[in-house]
Amino acid sequence: MDRISGLSDELLVKILSFVPTEVAVSTSILSKRWKFVWMWVRKLEFVMNHFGPDIALQDFINKNLPLLRAPVIEKFRLQCFYKSFRPEDINKWVGITVSRCIRELDINYFSFCHKEELAMLLPSSLYTCKSLVTLKLNGHRLLVDVPRTVSLPSLKTLLLHEVTYSTEDSLRLLLSYCPLLEGLVIGRDSDDHIRGIIIISPSLQRLTLPIDGGASYSNEYVIVTPSLKYIKVENYAAEGFSYLVAHMPKVEEADIIAQNQHHLEKLFESITSVKRLSLNVWVNEEEEYMYHDGIYFSQLEYLKLCISFDYWLKLLFRLLQDSPKLRVLKLYVSCDDSRKYEAVSWNNDQSSVPECLLENLESFEFAGYRGRPEERDFVSFIFKNACRLKSSSITAPLYPDEETCSSTET
Repeated sequence: MDRISGLSDELLVKILSFVPTEVAVSTSILSKRWKFVWMWVRKLEFVMNHFGPDIALQDFINKNLPLLRAPVIEKFRLQCFYKSFRPEDINKWVGITVSRCIRELDINYFSFCHKEELAMLLPSSLYTCKSLVTLKLNGHRLLVDVPRTVSLPSLKTLLLHEVTYSTEDSLRLLLSYCPLLEGLVIGRDSDDHIRGIIIISPSLQRLTLPIDGGASYSNEYVIVTPSLKYIKVENYAAEGFSYLVAHMPKVEEADIIAQNQHHLEKLFESITSVKRLSLNVWVNEEEEYMYHDGIYFSQLEYLKLCISFDYWLKLLFRLLQDSPKLRVLKLYVSCDDSRKYEAVSWNNDQSSVPECLLENLESFEFAGYRGRPEERDFVSFIFKNACRLKSSSITAPLYPDEETCSSTET
């Protein structure tokens, strides 16, 4: 202990920031010098893993949080259940951190019921916090009630997971006053009180968004993000809603789960500059329809395609034709043996071979290979025409105790 006490206060505070907050506070009884050291800690974390009230911890936070002397709180994280603390206490704690120039606020407020308690309001001062860089709110009992005076000039990362919005316009209003926003993650709840998702952000660079259909979800999606570099979309919606995605000229990576091909086409139109594409397609509705002519992935170098529908080879061959710079192809097929046989004619005439095979493809992986006729034809076509192929791997479906059926290095 003598050696530790010989360290500077600045270093002691840094050490205490790596231990649980309750432990940091308990060091105040070690000696007269240690009595106030913890008050300068800039990272506070309170994590509850049990359901039910915790009066002792509630009293602990109420007593010690106002005593902090650090001019800036780097991070305040609270993970609890809705019965753990009184909503008015959580509201007060967030207000204290905002007054101390909080930089990262992370609230996880879990509940197993939707209706038995009212949603919890956070202080209005949160929405005008000039120092806030990262805001993470998780839980449908958290009410996002955005005032007209909202201003978050430093906010760069925003996560809103299954929260409840006070009005239809709350999300759009919040985003419109985050001029430096770079990362946005939205998770939906079926009863979050908004019917339209409108994301208009000139600065946004990373976006994760589910697109759901049905009476309980949104019937309008508008995405205007000209600076976007990464997008992840989980599209489970059917037809019957408005869908506008403006062109994203700077997108380099996209991760898409698509159940509806019409919506997939809309996304393709917006991400033609993509270099890395992970695509999970569940079903096709029309045998011949993939996406319209004119969509061309001139920069695509990496393609991971996970497919579970009958006519997957038509989509794959179309993507190969439209991606002349493709270097890496990873294919995952989960069609069962009861599916239809896809009669595809693989023409080995050099004029019909995709340019990427002749010039650029270096790595090829095929997982879920069952040796069906169309699969054998496709693999043969790849090996015959991929002139620059350096590595390849073909594996059977991943059932228990089943190993790779073949693996080659070329």
